[in-house]
Amino acid sequence: QVQLVESGGGLVQAGGSLRLSCAASGSIFSNNIMGWHRQAPGKQRELVAEITRGGSTNYDDSVKGRFTISRDNAKNTVYLQMNSLKPEDTAVYFCALRIVGTYYWGKGTLVTVSS
Repeated sequence: QVQLVESGGGLVQAGGSLRLSCAASGSIFSNNIMGWHRQAPGKQRELVAEITRGGSTNYDDSVKGRFTISRDNAKNTVYLQMNSLKPEDTAVYFCALRIVGTYYWGKGTLVTVSS
């Protein structure tokens, strides 16, 4: 069993910043990828950013240069620093842990960016 608990969502004005955190616990294998996905109303869930245990990162083009993903392996925690937020970033953000092709998901945290 894997548990993921997110925190840090909220309401922010356009141009502002938020930092999301996600703590993982349970049967976590060392070879994993942690990341953030988001789902806006009426849209499919999409990858925002992911990071390997070694620190390699992958970002969706829409957030490159604005969002930064990082992780603390000792704490099994992943972070998403979101700067220069836009109204189109409004969505529920889900933490994800991927272990050899199997995804585990958090419950999600709402990020609302007002114009």
